[in-house]
Amino acid sequence: MSNEVVLTGISTTGIPHLGNYVGAIRPAIEASSNPDAETFYFLADYHSIIKCHDPETVKQSSLAVAATWLALGLDTDNATFYRQTDIPEIPELTWILSCMTAKGLMNRAHAYKAAVSENSLAGSKDPDKGISMGLFCYPVLMAADILMFKANKVPVGKDQIQHLEMTRDIAARFNHTYKPLFVLPEAVVDEKTAVLSGLDGRKMSKSYNNTIPLFEPEKKLRKLIMKIKTNSLEPGEPKDPEGCTLFEIYRAFASEQEAQALRARYAEGIAWGAMKQFLFEYLNDHLAAPREKYLALMDDPGHIEAVLQKGAEKARNLSTPFLQEIREAVGIRNLGG
Repeated sequence: MSNEVVLTGISTTGIPHLGNYVGAIRPAIEASSNPDAETFYFLADYHSIIKCHDPETVKQSSLAVAATWLALGLDTDNATFYRQTDIPEIPELTWILSCMTAKGLMNRAHAYKAAVSENSLAGSKDPDKGISMGLFCYPVLMAADILMFKANKVPVGKDQIQHLEMTRDIAARFNHTYKPLFVLPEAVVDEKTAVLSGLDGRKMSKSYNNTIPLFEPEKKLRKLIMKIKTNSLEPGEPKDPEGCTLFEIYRAFASEQEAQALRARYAEGIAWGAMKQFLFEYLNDHLAAPREKYLALMDDPGHIEAVLQKGAEKARNLSTPFLQEIREAVGIRNLGG
């Protein structure tokens, strides 16, 4: 195995949008072809059922997310691409790690504290109202995802740094109690990662309902772009590209030379309607080929399943013997040996 082991978890809630692409998917796919690193990409479908209890939504989201990454060029020959639920060693390791995890550590998890705070603000007498053990314990599941494949680099957003710190704490406690089996991972936060604004000017997010799905049909894509909020400056009035959602989205896809040329058009007072049409045509051209691949993959779920099963087989070639080592370390052993 390479000295650099990079693991990326892929959320399977909702349909990928432009913000997901430029912020996480594009850099991860570029990294998947790196021959000098061992790379793992997994669909985090166990995580998805923490909040989503609609079986069809869980299935369709997993299908759409897998099709998106494959359509955009994930290198499944070099990387290991699998579904979390196809690795039975993950939930077993989660239990073993749970027995090494202090409840106080979980009490400090941001998601749990936020849910407790919401209950308090709503006037509930029960601070844990509506909070499942899945929500409370999911940092342990995340730790199992990472530690199982000895990842030493985990690309995350700033909001996920705490989970990497928790993973390190859990791993260190196990290593100290039993034997040093686990690699302590490092969070990799790319400060240059683009964060796109959505239709209303706020960060593009499913929770704000302001997203532009990545592979929308042409007519729907154009309709959404036409809805993007702009200021009231008239055609011919110079406009500032900084802080403009239209320019921000364009710059995330364009070359620096193309961005500079558009800045000049802003200075000349490009009309908002013309800018929106220009952005639509540019994005539509950029996304046409992967959209076609995506639609073909969505029509052939059996192919996606085969790719995931192949990835699971690669992953289990590592997870099965490693779990046996972990079992031996904690005393779960063959009694006749």
